[in-house]
Amino acid sequence: MTKIVPVILCGGSGTRLWPLSRAGFPKQFLVLSGTTSLFQQAVQRVNAIADADIQVSPTLIVTNEEHRFLALDQLREMKSVAASLLLEPAGKNTAPALTLAALEATANGEDPVLVVTPADQTIQDDAAFTNALQRSVRAASDGAIIILGITPDRPETGYGYIRRTGQAATFGESAVAQFAEKPDAATAQQYLDSGEYLWNSGMFVLRASTWLKALAQFRPDIAESARLSWSEKTSDAQFIRPGTAAFAKIPADSIDYAVMEKCPGSAFDIRMIPLDAGWNDLGAWDAVWQVGKQDAQANVTYGDVIQTNSSNSLIYSSSRLVSTVGIDHLVVVETPDAVLVADRRQSQDVKAIVAQLTQQGRQEHTLHRKVYRPWGWYDSIDEEERFKVKRIQVKPGASLSLQKHHHRAEHWVVVRGTAEVTCGDKVMLLTENQSTYIPLGEVHRLANPGAIPLEIIEVQSGSYLGEDDIVRFEDTYGRTKSKC
Repeated sequence: MTKIVPVILCGGSGTRLWPLSRAGFPKQFLVLSGTTSLFQQAVQRVNAIADADIQVSPTLIVTNEEHRFLALDQLREMKSVAASLLLEPAGKNTAPALTLAALEATANGEDPVLVVTPADQTIQDDAAFTNALQRSVRAASDGAIIILGITPDRPETGYGYIRRTGQAATFGESAVAQFAEKPDAATAQQYLDSGEYLWNSGMFVLRASTWLKALAQFRPDIAESARLSWSEKTSDAQFIRPGTAAFAKIPADSIDYAVMEKCPGSAFDIRMIPLDAGWNDLGAWDAVWQVGKQDAQANVTYGDVIQTNSSNSLIYSSSRLVSTVGIDHLVVVETPDAVLVADRRQSQDVKAIVAQLTQQGRQEHTLHRKVYRPWGWYDSIDEEERFKVKRIQVKPGASLSLQKHHHRAEHWVVVRGTAEVTCGDKVMLLTENQSTYIPLGEVHRLANPGAIPLEIIEVQSGSYLGEDDIVRFEDTYGRTKSKC
């Protein structure tokens, strides 16, 4: 029996899928195909490969500290999956992330096979995926490093390639001769014609000890600094936190650059198993169009959309009616606070818009108008000078922090459920259509003691209405003062 540990790499911000994907709610947590998020699909796929010879251990999710409650909420919807979350204080790319997972997986003296996958890919043929992963686990159990290579169907310039050599072995694996960077169009066509090159999927299967040995040989600086951070880890509930100060000193690098590209010709046996399962990394809006359900005019639509004489386009509505007339090869994505219109064939360049938003100090690249918190969410409905209106939903049994504000007062109106309101030394229950006033500077808390979601309308008034005007006294979720 081979024991495996699924490792889901859940970092990244998905800037090419703006405005739907943002730093505070990146693409892996979006539902872009099917009825579950890309993250949930990744977790479910890897947990489904158990058979008579493969035992699946609890999953390790490596994600950013800022996204821990997004990941935890979506994990709770998959009641059959056991998982822990390794929380990175900052993004350091995938090599440190896998190292932390390998150290955790070997902490009890075992040496499981790690099945490593990004959280933001889609697969159309689950049976073919499961078969390829099962063969990869068997091939990796003797110490080989296995990479899943995607059988190419076009001369793609947006992916890295892997060249295989020799005959396929017992489990369909071939030796890896070299890695190739993203090619130009002519080179990509040569790769496709040769039949030797496959796309690099970013999915790896290998023993934890194999990764740690290879990293120690090729990037001892990452290996040493990651071990130091790991030695200072703390744990609470499902969260595992490496030491923050030591983590900051870990060099950032990818799995490919740090180790994989150095393995061909070395003492490490690196092999590739082809994967032909309708894979897509959804790296841009054009990829979302490719995997979507196309109508007779090759349009893919989501939400409230009406179109006429339009073709070859992706039209996404999240909050209102979107209508198009006579468009071709366009991407139209609507959110409550931003609209994207782009040539579908240039959708990789959406990242340039995000770069401009960052340079201008704007918030649209970071958060949606509707912001998710561990206790629920808030939607900023309207705002002018000296007032802001929010719609707030609190989950059953959840509460906001005990807090106060220096620059604003608040009026709360309950529109659904029951609210437990702490205001100074008073605690009161409010039900639908009842309201209360929180004076400027008063210590207060909002909680939901009921069995259904609580919804209120909050009207803020004051000289400064920023989200950082919070002095927090108690918080169930261990957050800093700037997150309400």
